[in-house]
Amino acid sequence: MSQRSSESDSETSSRPTPANAIGEERILDAAYELLLAIGMRRMTMADIARHAEVSRATLYRRWPNVQAVVAALMTREWTIALVSAFQPDAADGRARLVEGVVEVVAKTRVHPLMRKIIELDPEFLTPYLLERRGSSTVAHLALVEEGLRQGQADGSIREGDPVWLARQIILVSLASAVSGPVMAEKDEYPKLDEELRVMLTRYLMP
Repeated sequence: MSQRSSESDSETSSRPTPANAIGEERILDAAYELLLAIGMRRMTMADIARHAEVSRATLYRRWPNVQAVVAALMTREWTIALVSAFQPDAADGRARLVEGVVEVVAKTRVHPLMRKIIELDPEFLTPYLLERRGSSTVAHLALVEEGLRQGQADGSIREGDPVWLARQIILVSLASAVSGPVMAEKDEYPKLDEELRVMLTRYLMP
């Protein structure tokens, strides 16, 4: 290999990675680790960029502030929970929907990200609880609405507007997920899940 070629390869390898080639997952993983370590309030965009080994410019091209990064992180985590919870092997549409909702609630209640935010930065959740729907809530509503339609189609779920049935299910589920630790000790969480299961089953029964 010629010296010129070797120098060219060295120059190429030392160039910074283009911003659009840096995976979003890498940045969100870094934000996740930082949030669990120091909390959202103490975390800065510079911290995230340093931990993810990207430039602050790259970070700001994707998100305007720490709150936006955490919102994207929460959307990712709860999208994963949704995908894994609603499985197609249930007896009918009602069972599939109820078990999926209960599983997501159970996972949310003990999720390290949720517990850390509630412990150190609860004000971050206030807008999503009292003022507006976040992207995670929108995704949850859409999935529950579709599950309701499937259950109505196979006769396992009562008639009713799926939009409003879904909203009521999300309201009840959100309370169980966020406030469950106020009402029960950790070893009692399965009892909360069972009561939620009974409540949803009876609510949806034809």
